[in-house]
Amino acid sequence: MSSERVDSESKVSGNQANIPARIRRELDIDDGDKLRWRVEDDGTLRVTVVQQRSGTFGGFDGYDGDRTTAVESDHDAWGVDVE
Repeated sequence: MSSERVDSESKVSGNQANIPARIRRELDIDDGDKLRWRVEDDGTLRVTVVQQRSGTFGGFDGYDGDRTTAVESDHDAWGVDVE
């Protein structure tokens, strides 16, 4: 990110506000990213971008072993083997 400040504005519609394209590009904000909002003691609004580039199982290709399982009877709700 450059050291030059990016200033822009957008309108609020209902309870939503758009992030101007210039700011999205500067901060590399993409679909799925989250914004954390915080109002400082002096009234300043601080927004932090939390980038969400891949899901928990983004790189999971599936199980390719030869062992089968009856998921509902062999495992509890958390995936732990039932004895």
